Amino acid sequence: MMQRNAVASSSATVRANGLANTLRAPVSRQRVVSRAASEMWLPGGTRPAHLDGSAPGDFGFDPLGLGSSPESLAWFKEAERVHCRWAMVGVAGILIGEIARPDVFWYTAGAKVETPFPILGLLAFEFWAMHFVEIKRWQDFRNPGSVDKDPLFPNNGLPKHDVGYPGGIFAPVVPGNLEELKVKEIKNGRLAMLAFIGFTMGAQVSGKNPIAILTEHIADPFGTTIFSKAAVIPGQAVAPACMIPDHIDFNGISIPAGCFLQSLWP
Repeated sequence: MMQRNAVASSSATVRANGLANTLRAPVSRQRVVSRAASEMWLPGGTRPAHLDGSAPGDFGFDPLGLGSSPESLAWFKEAERVHCRWAMVGVAGILIGEIARPDVFWYTAGAKVETPFPILGLLAFEFWAMHFVEIKRWQDFRNPGSVDKDPLFPNNGLPKHDVGYPGGIFAPVVPGNLEELKVKEIKNGRLAMLAFIGFTMGAQVSGKNPIAILTEHIADPFGTTIFSKAAVIPGQAVAPACMIPDHIDFNGISIPAGCFLQSLWP
């Protein structure tokens, strides 16, 4: 009798643990979604009907209603993910580059790289490679799961996944709760996009790297601001000079450069 009770108790424990493991991921996802649905970019604002808080980083921001169409909203989500990831890579690269070589100006550093191949051939290869990768991403967006199998090696494939989060070989280790990591990725990506805009404008106005600009601002907070470099008063406008040359020569090719929308500067 005692042995039978022990077996029954053990079986109940196994079933309970299995049920807990089964429910853990959905409950965690529901907790993240619930928290996102209760947060708004504008305190006291009304959340649009098409933004229910289920998407990572959804804080109800769509004042123009651009995502009211389900198709448009799905595309905006995918586009934001891609831009966030590229921005984080770019910003990290700029900062690491300046730390390693503070004497190299990141804005024009690419024009000084020596390549072992003709630049036009390299561009052609990059165009083909990026085209192949982006077409695969687009196909997965239009028909989720359609490109999960390797066409050359059918034994290689990706596990079932949400669009934009392939997992598998692309994420062999997930350091934490995936739903929370999705939110952190979007938040850091949005910050990186703003940081890249700041890096670009700072480089165009000062001709210096971002850490160098920050160091100057800390040393002279009031003398190195946007207001100290540009001002608009009745009848007069003071604008900073563009520190980027109009053209950059790279491997015999003249590339237009200059400053972005300089005609709109004060």
